[in-house]
Amino acid sequence: QVQLVESGGGLVQPGGSLRLSCAASGIIFSIYAMGWYRQAPGKQRELVAVITSGGFTNYADSVKGRFTMSRDNAQNMVYLQMNSLKPEDTAVYYCNAFLQIAATTKNDYWGQGTQVTVSS
Repeated sequence: QVQLVESGGGLVQPGGSLRLSCAASGIIFSIYAMGWYRQAPGKQRELVAVITSGGFTNYADSVKGRFTMSRDNAQNMVYLQMNSLKPEDTAVYYCNAFLQIAATTKNDYWGQGTQVTVSS
């Protein structure tokens, strides 16, 4: 079965850095677009960053210049390097794998999430 397993979350002071990892299994990883989403308490889940199967990336305006997403197709891994963290980055971060198969058919998988807390 498909599994997405996040790791690397934790408590960090403002201005600090964390690197999140997501290990994927059960899919042909290289053809999937991968995303990082986050959900803060009382808020809707929002897109943080996405990387296409071809390696193109896009970021939410709130994290541009601070976060970098990358993928390693040989290891079936995606990463999110988070620098200059702010308290407003506090959230549960989720890994997502997405593939549009046809006009009305898609594969959309989620990990269980990892908590990131930015606080002094």
